[in-house]
Amino acid sequence: MGALAAALTSCGSEPDKRCVDRDSYDVVNGYRVVDSSACNGSSGSTGGKKKSSRGTTKRVDGDWYYDADVDGRWADYGTFSKSQAADRGGFGCSGSGGG
Repeated sequence: MGALAAALTSCGSEPDKRCVDRDSYDVVNGYRVVDSSACNGSSGSTGGKKKSSRGTTKRVDGDWYYDADVDGRWADYGTFSKSQAADRGGFGCSGSGGG
């Protein structure tokens, strides 16, 4: 479903993005999707803190992950580079597009 939505977007639009924990990579699943507050609205890795169910605080290395295949709380086959995601674009897009 995500691939269809990405294919239907225009070249000038923002690529699909998810906030993921860079430290959570799993060979089978990819990166764990976390709350967007861990990415602090930036395109760079700024980190954040996540409170566990036991009340302890664990550091989350949050970063935006673009154009990924998302399955529940996991994202894979994307890129951390916004410009690279824009270059991959939808139908009819080329690397010369703006954004």
